[in-house]
Amino acid sequence: MRTSRSGFGGNNGRGEKVEHIPSSRTVQLGRVQPQAPGHRTIYCNDREANTVKFKGNSISTTKYNIFTFLPKGLFEQFRRVANLYFLMISILSCTPVSPVTPLTNVLPLSLVLFASLVKEAFEDWKRLQNDKAINNSPIEVLRDQKWERIPWKLLQVGDIVRVKQDGFFPADLLFLASTNTDGVCYIETANLDGETNLKIRKGLEKTWDYFTPEKASEFKGEVQCEQPNNSLYTFTGNLIIQKQTLPLSPNQLLLRGCSLRNTEHIVGAVIFTGHETKVMMNSMNVPSKRSTLERKLDKLILTIFGVLFCMCLLGAIGSGVFINRKYYYLGLNVRSNLDPQFNPGNRLVVVFLTMFTLITLYSPIIPISLYVSVEMIKFIQSNQFINNDLHMYHAETNTPALARTSNLNEELGQVEYIFSDKTGTLTRNLMEFFKCSIGGEIYGTGVGEIEMGVAQRNGMKVEEVQKSSNAVHEKGFNFDDARLMRGAWRNEPNPDMCKEFFRCLAICHTVLPEGEDSPERIQYQAASPDESALVTAAKNFGFFFYRRTPTMIHVRESHVEKMGKIQDVSYEILNVLEFNSTRKRQSVVCRYPDGRLVLYCKGADTVIYERLVDQNNDLGKTTREHLEQFGAAGLRTLCLAYKDLSFDAYENWNEKYIQAKSSLRDREKKLDEVAELIENNLTLIGCTAIEDKLQEGVPSCIETLSRAGIKIWVLTGDKMETAINIAYACRLINNDMKQFIISSETDAIREVESRGDQVEIARFMKETVKNELKKCHDEAQRYLNTVSGPKLTLLIDGKCLMYALDPSLRVMLLNLSLNCSSVVCCRVSPLQKAQVTSLVKKGARRITLSIGDGANDVSMIQAAHVGVGISGMEGMQAVMASDFAIAQFRFLTDLLLVHGRWSYLRICKVVTYFFYKNLTFTLVQFWYTFQTGFSGQRFYDDWFQSLYNVIFTALPVIILGLFEKDVSAALSKKYPELYREGIRNTFFKWRVVGTFAFFSIYQSLVLYYFVISSSSKGLNSSGKIFGLWDVSTMAFTCVVVTVNLRLLMMCNTFTKWHHISVGGSILAWFIFVFIYSGVAIDKGVFRVIYVLMGTFYFYLALLLVPVVALLGDFLYQGVQRWFFPYDYQIVQEVHRHEPDYSMAGLLEIGNQLTPDEARSFAIAQLPREKSKHTGFAFDSPGYESFFASQQGVSAPQKAWDVIRRASMRSRSKTSRNK
Repeated sequence: MRTSRSGFGGNNGRGEKVEHIPSSRTVQLGRVQPQAPGHRTIYCNDREANTVKFKGNSISTTKYNIFTFLPKGLFEQFRRVANLYFLMISILSCTPVSPVTPLTNVLPLSLVLFASLVKEAFEDWKRLQNDKAINNSPIEVLRDQKWERIPWKLLQVGDIVRVKQDGFFPADLLFLASTNTDGVCYIETANLDGETNLKIRKGLEKTWDYFTPEKASEFKGEVQCEQPNNSLYTFTGNLIIQKQTLPLSPNQLLLRGCSLRNTEHIVGAVIFTGHETKVMMNSMNVPSKRSTLERKLDKLILTIFGVLFCMCLLGAIGSGVFINRKYYYLGLNVRSNLDPQFNPGNRLVVVFLTMFTLITLYSPIIPISLYVSVEMIKFIQSNQFINNDLHMYHAETNTPALARTSNLNEELGQVEYIFSDKTGTLTRNLMEFFKCSIGGEIYGTGVGEIEMGVAQRNGMKVEEVQKSSNAVHEKGFNFDDARLMRGAWRNEPNPDMCKEFFRCLAICHTVLPEGEDSPERIQYQAASPDESALVTAAKNFGFFFYRRTPTMIHVRESHVEKMGKIQDVSYEILNVLEFNSTRKRQSVVCRYPDGRLVLYCKGADTVIYERLVDQNNDLGKTTREHLEQFGAAGLRTLCLAYKDLSFDAYENWNEKYIQAKSSLRDREKKLDEVAELIENNLTLIGCTAIEDKLQEGVPSCIETLSRAGIKIWVLTGDKMETAINIAYACRLINNDMKQFIISSETDAIREVESRGDQVEIARFMKETVKNELKKCHDEAQRYLNTVSGPKLTLLIDGKCLMYALDPSLRVMLLNLSLNCSSVVCCRVSPLQKAQVTSLVKKGARRITLSIGDGANDVSMIQAAHVGVGISGMEGMQAVMASDFAIAQFRFLTDLLLVHGRWSYLRICKVVTYFFYKNLTFTLVQFWYTFQTGFSGQRFYDDWFQSLYNVIFTALPVIILGLFEKDVSAALSKKYPELYREGIRNTFFKWRVVGTFAFFSIYQSLVLYYFVISSSSKGLNSSGKIFGLWDVSTMAFTCVVVTVNLRLLMMCNTFTKWHHISVGGSILAWFIFVFIYSGVAIDKGVFRVIYVLMGTFYFYLALLLVPVVALLGDFLYQGVQRWFFPYDYQIVQEVHRHEPDYSMAGLLEIGNQLTPDEARSFAIAQLPREKSKHTGFAFDSPGYESFFASQQGVSAPQKAWDVIRRASMRSRSKTSRNK
């Protein structure tokens, strides 16, 4: 009966491992860096007045220049311990104590350094070409009252420039004037954040006239603004013009890398240039990640250093003991002119010098080509296997998987904790207006998919409601209730409340309309899908928002005064109090045509209810019940409210608002404080409920990952009820689990909050959270100590989490969380997401993966060991910050269980094989030292030692790292439990390294003593006994054959490349030795191979020695596989007769796609951005249409192609003119 070595289970009788972190451990979660103080003063259109030396507009993304390449490049290479070690060995080999010629060690080091520097130079040269193309792009600058074209690199701060439609902004510009009469322009920020929806920017009314070159030359404004920083969405400053100070905001700033749309041209003043632009400042300080296995590899290298030191010390002491004048035949009895290394009169010097000799002699024990080989393997794995996997290609959006770094491939095979955003990651982020509550009445008859899942969970059968024939369903709107459609709301009990509800939807937003002024053809450009869905809902209810200017919103209202009447109404927008993650609400102050002043506000229920004139009236209580009902159905909710304003009260408030807006210091904070003064005493209108459906395959993906031993945590900003039901729908939690809920929505906490004492609230919350954590932790321990207790899950909201992350409670939270199968954190901020990730990463020291799709997930993605970005509806900021990018959450199954597991297995085998083959090679030399009186006499020829790593054993290990797989991709997903071997680090433990070391010692003894013993009485064809170089050449031949055959014994998969590489390496040795021994007249190996091959002994030894050497490994592997099999070996036995179709997911099987999908995939494989950053300002801008035309693939042109094509055309014309 066979027993599995590791099984598919765990430790405490229930297949679960009980986690416990010592309470004494300190977990640091990091801190926020403060921004530099001060401001800069810029004189526009007056270069002489700008006495301060600002940076130029030329950018450089290269790492080196012509002077720094060699010193800096070599410094980068010698930061690696192994390279520094070989530099020391190379220096030692040039000294008299070295037994080998300098070439022996210098050649391999030079080859490795040369390969690395060539790679660095090529990548930097590509960056240089991109920099040149960008820096030489033309821009129109005002010179002597006319527009003059100059390269971007010659721009200076204060210059006045003109940018035409579809052009890119060459620097950060202050927007002055445009061809649009209302002083606005439309920009696309895709190169900054990936968002393709247009943004509106509005110049100050004072500067609208500075449009023509004549008028622009009169502009002499002074700008006082913040110092350069990397915040893309904030800007504070003042423009002093004609002795008047005007506040500047992000609405007047045009950022480098953005492009102008739907505007003929604009005029702007340069504020920040070159590396001081916001987009370039965002390119700094990208966290550098190293895989856990790579860090363990450093420990292995240090261990080998220790072994090397012990070997050298043993030999040095042996030399000091052996040296004696009685060995007169060695010349040791000579009193004068004796080499200090062999002077019996000073044994301490003998030991010291012999130590250095042996260090040089045994230097190959550290594999010099290890790092280069591993880098090459990882690069090919990511670029050829991950990027080309059709199982991770999303045909609908034409998005393949993208490995943005190759450093972390094997880390994908050891992930234990996944931290996931909800919206856009687990769900589709395709928002649809589904239900609403107006004046205490629920409208909308549909049943959502999560609501159906909840009902099924409770054992209820839900029949899907049949939609009425008049139901409207378009993008963003999936609402069915005849009571509100086509003016029927006029007959409801609360028509005035309905009217305010619809007007709030139509007016309180920052959406931009595009296209014709008809409901069927108009398109809305919104900052988020929620915004677009709400405006679309207003349109379908008869309040059609069709035009926007900086100060007006135009709405076509139907059925307001009487049924069938349609009228266009213009609302003047006086102030917009924008949404942010702190405020969690958005407000608009507008003036009706009849002069009525109204503040409309929409936001999260928690912040709206705090600001109501009476939140405990019947309407407030009823709406709160409706919010809970919508949340339980997994719907996203917003509350709507309004407030009528008096003219005097508004004027007083507006003065404070303008003053706050003009402030250079803490502007955002002051604006929030001013907003609090007017956003109060609101009247509740109702709430909206938007459905965001689950992504395809999410439940099955989560179930598969859970079986693989991966614990999934959901970190979301949604309400707890919504998050819980999404978790149920995803199968993250179920009714069989024991749920620990720590919520701030309790009567006791509400009572304390109602008193308003912030100190008391904080004290009470911390104490409550502490007690809840202790109670849950104790209960969890009781469940974990039972044999068949339920799985555990923790649900905690943002307020409680804030106190739970306190240093005094952090470890208790961690201990509780680690013993839960899943954790759901609700109402959390982006910072809390990063803190929770860091808590597990640093506190539990487990390998973590964060996955998200929005800008609010960037900090979480960068905090984890591995960051995965989803290219979804919320732009590309998450992708730009990630290590790997995929289009759908379900692709995590292939990324982790297939590519991650294979990469981990391959890198482990590559590293252990490198260790084995170099130790075997060096130990043969070590055994020889015992027979030479520890003198340091070399056993191998210098060239044999030099080429052992770089030619005779180099290629097979790379093939092993590329093509090795234990089971197919299909079986990896069918048996996700196999993934647990990576979590446990089964294949790179010290026990595994020790096993390889043991057999390396055994094989080296066989290789040395069998050859030495068998050749001691052997004779060559001329009757002479074999000499040193005959024996060493025979031994080296056996070493090369043995280690190459041993690699084949490690393989689970054999391809033609395995046979070619192993056979080719052995053949390369014979070809080399034939040529070398024939031409090396002054070497001891001259004609040695010809003499050896003329004897029967050579062929017998070549057959028997490797067989005997590998016999121990063969028996060990047989016993291990039969009696102590790994999990993958059991699966291999079960499916040993099934064919392997694992390559079916790669590009070679293109005929599995439809013609349209094949074309999309071909476009997706064109050269594209691989940098940590994307965008025009960075290296390698994607210009796929050019590459597509080169490869005969039809691809639509992209906006960012324009300048590249222009620069290419200009260069080609120049070349033709020459």
